[in-house]
Amino acid sequence: MRLFNKHLLKKGSTVKEALTQLDILAKDAILFIVNNEDKLVGSLTDGDVRRGLLKGYGINDKVDDIIQPNPHYIRKGEHDLSKVIEYRENNFRIIPILDKENHVVNVINFREIKSYLPVDALIMAGGRGERLRPLTDTTPKPMLPVGSKPILEHNLDRLALYGIDDFWISVKYLGKQIEEYFGNGNNKNVIIKYAWETEPLGTIGVISKINDFEHDYILVTNSDLLTNLDYEHFFLDFFNQNADFSVVTIPYQVNVPYAVLETNNGHIVDFKEKPTYTYYSNGGIYLMKKDVIKHIPENTFYNTTDLLEHLIKTGKKVVSYPLAGYWLDIGSHDDYLKAQKDILQIKFD
Repeated sequence: MRLFNKHLLKKGSTVKEALTQLDILAKDAILFIVNNEDKLVGSLTDGDVRRGLLKGYGINDKVDDIIQPNPHYIRKGEHDLSKVIEYRENNFRIIPILDKENHVVNVINFREIKSYLPVDALIMAGGRGERLRPLTDTTPKPMLPVGSKPILEHNLDRLALYGIDDFWISVKYLGKQIEEYFGNGNNKNVIIKYAWETEPLGTIGVISKINDFEHDYILVTNSDLLTNLDYEHFFLDFFNQNADFSVVTIPYQVNVPYAVLETNNGHIVDFKEKPTYTYYSNGGIYLMKKDVIKHIPENTFYNTTDLLEHLIKTGKKVVSYPLAGYWLDIGSHDDYLKAQKDILQIKFD
């Protein structure tokens, strides 16, 4: 059972039953009243109960007559984040998430999460991790601990912090360890499914095997990264630019210790004294419209660089999102040691 069910109460329940459940919820005391099909019909707080008692209702009466009939909610898959941001900034802490038929499919708490992004997340976790041997001889690279939990869990928890609750994890090498550790995601109030690679499919080919994404936007990330990326800002930048594909890029500066000359047919036309050049490298985190999947060949080894090249050639809007925060690709033993130190100092929540 997913954790949000503690906020649900069936229509026709008694005031006493509601009070018992509200008492358990303590500072998060709000209930969402649903019918037998789990469709939202109202909300109930301690204040609603108090006002009901003052009107003469008793604890053995049904809650139906004292609920608020038009509670705030968020529609799952809504692209416009303005409502999410408005609720958060106006201190509406606990909000039900409804599907198209008004079923309650989640309840979010802005004391615990930062946003509610309308994306599916695919975490790429099938690699062997050769450069980290012998650590990866018996443990898949994404499951190596950094601080108190595996690398992969840091990534999943940060994505969940931004309200992403539909996950896919691509697995291959020692994938059963990953599947057994995370299960179906219920204990994190998310849904986790697994995409198994029987043959290597490159850095993005596995996405062609998934045909039941929930949203119109898909975030793909490598599992061996440590980052404090603001995923809401990343999404808003992507959405506002109406991009088809966005790449998180990492600024990389090159300092030249000499004067650099600009020449034309052997003539010096300009020079820069000890210049610094900034380049942007691929950060291994991508956001795309679901429509992009049709450009990825099925069951074929296909890298993200192949997709980028294809999208650019076909006139799709591919944009860069320069990361201003922390990012580390844990690819070597030195990187792994750095991650163990950084996790104690960098703010990740």
